[in-house]
Amino acid sequence: MNRAKLSRLAIFSVTLLTTITAAAQQPAADAPRALTAADYARAEKFMGYNTTPLVFRSGVRPTWMPDDRFWYRVTTADGSEFLLVDPAKGTREPAFDHAKVAAALSAAAKATYDAHHLPFTQFDFSSDGRTISFSVRQSRWKCDLQTDQCVAEPDAGAGAPRGRAGAAGAAIESLSPDKKRAAFIRDFNLWVRDVATGKETQLTTDGVKDFGYATDNAGWIHSDRAILLWSPDSKKIATFQQDQRKVREMYLVDTKVGHPTLQAWKYPLPGDAVVAMIERVIIDADQAKVIRLKMPPDQHRSSVCDNIACRGTELADAEWSPDSSEVAFLSSSRDHKVVQLRIADMTGAVRDVLEEKAATQFESGDNQANWRYLAGSHEVIWFSERDNWGHLYLYDSATGKLKNQITKGDWAVTDVLRVDAKNRLIYFLGVGREAGRNPYFKHLYRIGFDGANLSLLTSDDGNHEVTLSPSGRFFVDNYSKPDVAPVAVLRHQDGKAITTLEQTDISKLMATGWQPPAPITIKARDGKTDLYGLMFKPTNLEPNQKYPIVNHIYPGPQGGSVGNWSFVAARGDCQALAELGFIVVEIEGMGNPLRSKSFHDAYFGNMGDNTLPDQVSGMKQLAEKYSWIDLGRVGIYGHSGGGYATADAMFRYPDFFKVGISESGNHDNREYEDDWGERYQGLLSGTNYDDQANQSLAKNLKGHLLLAHGTMDDNVPPNNTLLVVDALIKANKDFDLLMLPNQRHGYGSAGNYMTRRRWDYFVRYLLGAEPPSNYQMRPPDVRPAP
Repeated sequence: MNRAKLSRLAIFSVTLLTTITAAAQQPAADAPRALTAADYARAEKFMGYNTTPLVFRSGVRPTWMPDDRFWYRVTTADGSEFLLVDPAKGTREPAFDHAKVAAALSAAAKATYDAHHLPFTQFDFSSDGRTISFSVRQSRWKCDLQTDQCVAEPDAGAGAPRGRAGAAGAAIESLSPDKKRAAFIRDFNLWVRDVATGKETQLTTDGVKDFGYATDNAGWIHSDRAILLWSPDSKKIATFQQDQRKVREMYLVDTKVGHPTLQAWKYPLPGDAVVAMIERVIIDADQAKVIRLKMPPDQHRSSVCDNIACRGTELADAEWSPDSSEVAFLSSSRDHKVVQLRIADMTGAVRDVLEEKAATQFESGDNQANWRYLAGSHEVIWFSERDNWGHLYLYDSATGKLKNQITKGDWAVTDVLRVDAKNRLIYFLGVGREAGRNPYFKHLYRIGFDGANLSLLTSDDGNHEVTLSPSGRFFVDNYSKPDVAPVAVLRHQDGKAITTLEQTDISKLMATGWQPPAPITIKARDGKTDLYGLMFKPTNLEPNQKYPIVNHIYPGPQGGSVGNWSFVAARGDCQALAELGFIVVEIEGMGNPLRSKSFHDAYFGNMGDNTLPDQVSGMKQLAEKYSWIDLGRVGIYGHSGGGYATADAMFRYPDFFKVGISESGNHDNREYEDDWGERYQGLLSGTNYDDQANQSLAKNLKGHLLLAHGTMDDNVPPNNTLLVVDALIKANKDFDLLMLPNQRHGYGSAGNYMTRRRWDYFVRYLLGAEPPSNYQMRPPDVRPAP
């Protein structure tokens, strides 16, 4: 080869090499970009542990005193403070001298405390107002507000419920109304403790394993708290003996080196021949005498919290007469289609007062306790959805006959807060009555027993959280919207404002670039019904760009995706996820509560519906309205019922949903606690649960699916997810699985890890970008290892 040819070859080779090198250094036009740790850190700023501390003077939670005065604690930019309010005088002032208490406590405890960072959040005033008492770690302290001295008290449990060692660990005590006795469970029996002396007395003696008194440990609740209701005279207790001796068990095995530990507990399933039952009793606490009610055993869940709301350690379905001579209670059928109101006397005799049947399932409003027994007038205030809306009715308790309907119209009663029997008035929360407002916003109303003179007591637009004073003469009204910060107002019983207690300060939150979610309204699957929800957008949204849309779902049917319609600084990781380049939506679909009966029953008996037709329809409507939504890239995620709905969406709508993250889903309700499935799907009969199970649809998967579950989940046992895994393997489908060792339903210490993995999954497969490697989320209490 001559020199000229060598020269030309050398030039060609260099040129070629340069071209190849340049090409290697420039990514292809469609290559995914990479997100950095800085991108994730910016998103993390919108997590609740970073946003909530920037909200000040929000939420007045009054601790009422017998004379209608109350105190509350509020966070400030400097720390916190306690305020004392006298409604009768209209005054609001510091509850005590914070600096003097801090100094006195510091001296007595040989520690350092300052006025804005006192080491307690609760305290008790003495009856003369001279001293306050509170707990700091394991010690009880009393501070004299006149002498400015603090001393340690010998008994840390005086005057307040506390933990007691029981058959399954620490049980919660229940104080009597006069605060002189506290009831608790020990070795499957009920005991009481004299608060003043500490003396303990055993009330029952025949409680044994799986047939204990006041126990609430069957199924997903798996609790050690005592469930009971003290009589007004503090001498009697209404409770039950729970029989689960022949109920089958659920099993979990921990992850550790060496032999694993087996956890087993009673967990009835739909279709089981034997489920937990309760034998109702009344206990005379003075004589340690058990009066067993003369009736067949009741269904176990009807006595506790009925899926939605529990009232501490109280029976949610029982009510004593004012003279403590009778107790009224509800008995519900296993399928929740029939409910009976009954009244028992102190001999154990039981009489039926009234019965209501529902074609689907009976419910009693948002708190499941919207009935009242009025022994003095021999009446019952009863809740029913018989006209398609949740309303109140007045019955004669002696005859069981209807006297009159109290409330009516295309709106619903949700919570009966107070019944003024003397003046025959009812104070209650309701939704959907005020035209032009979000139908989920609760307002306080007053109405007469006869249905006359309905009055709106909270006129401001927003969701109202109301707390009544002991006498009912006053109430604290906290109201807000998802996009409007709270205001707290003290009002007279007629709704007239006495004083504004607090106006929430979110200036520091706003200074970070935070923005509230945008309320949205779309049409349901029927094209007629309005649905409501929230939309989260990147704070740096560029309207000319296209963004993937992610659906954060919880389908209910006992709750919803939004759930809380008041203001909160962060709703899970919705805004944080949006900051990574997504549009995130939460839509309350048909089938969720707080609307009409027909709305709630939209998919009764068809749990696999999961509101998905409404979610798909809603996102399509949003994409038509907002050009920056990319309907070609749709994701979905949810936890528990939302995990069930997520996998269901990926299987039923495989061409619409491209990426899903299903966490702790109850994928087959034959493998979930009996009461929930049997209430909303119906009793197991033949194959009626088969086509609602996600594993039967797993073969339809097309997109990217991440399944996650805690291995010690005692709410939704992990075999729910493993059933889907098995079906996906048999269908030869690619998927991802994350089992979180030794974690319960909420993931506990692994929660932040799950959040990061969720972000990674959407970033990689929906955004088309590469997430930062092993990003470490750092809540304020998590510090780097040294």
